[in-house]
Amino acid sequence: MTEQQTQNPDPKPRIKTLKPLLGFLKPYKGKVVIATVALLITAGLMLSLGQGMRLLVDQGFSTGSPEMLDRSIFIFLGIVVCLSIGTFIRFFYVSWIGERISNDIRISVFNHLLQLHPSFFETNDGAEIQSRITSDTTLLQTVIGSSFSIAIRNIIMFFGGITLLLITNPKLTGIVLATMPLILVPVLFFGRRVRKLARSSQDKIADIGVYVAETLTNIKTVHAFNHQSIDEDNFLQVTQNAFRVAVYRIRQRAWLMALVMMLIFGAIGFMFWVGGHDVLAGRITGGQLVAFVFYAMMVAASLGAISEVYGDLQRAAGATERLLELLATESLLIEPDESAPILDEKASSIHIEQLSFNYPSRPNTKAIEKLELKIEKGAQLAIVGPSGAGKSTLFDLILRFYDPQKGAIRINGVDIKEMKLQQLRERIAVVPQQPSLFSTNAWDNIRYGKPDATDEEVIAAAKAAYAHDFLKALPNGYNSFLGQGGIRLSGGQRQRLAIARAILKDPQILLLDEATSALDAESEHMVQKALEHLMENRTTLIIAHRLATVVHAESIAVLDEGKLIEIGQHQELLQTCPLYARLAALQFREPDAIVEGREDRVEQVEAS
Repeated sequence: MTEQQTQNPDPKPRIKTLKPLLGFLKPYKGKVVIATVALLITAGLMLSLGQGMRLLVDQGFSTGSPEMLDRSIFIFLGIVVCLSIGTFIRFFYVSWIGERISNDIRISVFNHLLQLHPSFFETNDGAEIQSRITSDTTLLQTVIGSSFSIAIRNIIMFFGGITLLLITNPKLTGIVLATMPLILVPVLFFGRRVRKLARSSQDKIADIGVYVAETLTNIKTVHAFNHQSIDEDNFLQVTQNAFRVAVYRIRQRAWLMALVMMLIFGAIGFMFWVGGHDVLAGRITGGQLVAFVFYAMMVAASLGAISEVYGDLQRAAGATERLLELLATESLLIEPDESAPILDEKASSIHIEQLSFNYPSRPNTKAIEKLELKIEKGAQLAIVGPSGAGKSTLFDLILRFYDPQKGAIRINGVDIKEMKLQQLRERIAVVPQQPSLFSTNAWDNIRYGKPDATDEEVIAAAKAAYAHDFLKALPNGYNSFLGQGGIRLSGGQRQRLAIARAILKDPQILLLDEATSALDAESEHMVQKALEHLMENRTTLIIAHRLATVVHAESIAVLDEGKLIEIGQHQELLQTCPLYARLAALQFREPDAIVEGREDRVEQVEAS
């Protein structure tokens, strides 16, 4: 699925789009058979009610015999009881299947999304995808668990009713059939309009979900800039757009229902007039007329229900089309059938060979260009450079969130493309600049790095990250709910939880994206000590925006516009790399903090 497909979907989803849903029914064949048999039986019993009514009138009332009346009533009630039992079975199993299938589709789509390459989410809005998983599957549940069975049942009753009408009275049936074209024309005309509007209405509703999710996620920014009134107006506009499309679709369906009802009952009235004269003339019995009217009304009701369900099926076709687009999307990250053997050691070497990469959303801009780096086992490499230099992109490539257009990344001599993604990523722990926490408690957030960790291991990791004390002080300790994104914690506390997660994972490779940037001086000192302990004998890459954190690093790589400018230690780079010297000059302005006696070099750089 491309961005263009998402924004400009096919406005004419066809009913045949629902065909792939049959694959989700296969695991539940037994229940489908039970529901189908119950549906056929109830449809047949509904048709037999007309004959029960005929017997009631002709043999019950007309004969004047109490015994015949009792017998007719008994037969009629027997049909009703059997119909009720069959309806219960049909409704239960059809509804169960609808709920089960919609749930299976949600699971399939969600599981598939988890395996997709991250670049997919660059060109597709996450909130819109969320709407597909929720609202579209709910619509499918309604259609599969209700509308679809209603459609089949009414189709059976429609054709069964027509057959019994012909048997009961061919002349009156001719009147009914003559009105059919008058009913079908508006059904086809307005049905086509409803079909065109169904997908548009669903997309407008998705827009509402997108706007709400985006606004509430950034609620502090909204308040900080006093943007509430503007967002209220914008949201009003978004909802009004959805409302206008929905009203137009409803108007078309209302016209359809009104016209069908008028034509159907007009035909029934005319049929009563003709049939009544036949009863008075003795050409048919009263029971036959009652049965005929019953079947005629059944045919009319079935046709009306079919026209109503047709709109639901069109909407379901649109929903199915949107979901199938997601399921049909293939990950760009191709895994090997078998992972290449790789040494299991405390640390791993990383060799980056002629690496070139540009993001799918920016195909003409090189994020990384012909990058060569060698990080030996247990080495520590700091990566510095201005914004957009490619530092975070390099981390993404090492984690294989993307595949480069050229070059390779090798861990212990093995190309990461030859490794299973799980095998690759279980060797790596990441501490991002903006830690990602989940709406659960501290146990689960720290244990995210090692799901099978014991409570003692989690606490040990928290202590190593200097998070134990503040976690114990929370209202429910480690069981405290942290809020969406850990909003109930400070920035420094969230960062220490992310560090505890990495410590618990005990990886071979550490990727630190300015891991102490959100900490106060005291916390930074404590966490820095924990990181120094953690980095022992492990290969570590550190993205540094503040050069003060890497002045003592073993080696520093300077990147700019995706290229490696220079590599060396702090003092060397001040002499050999103008870009590094300029960054140092900008950050170390106080006289006593200017980089270790290099005032003259800094002044030269600033002057230049």
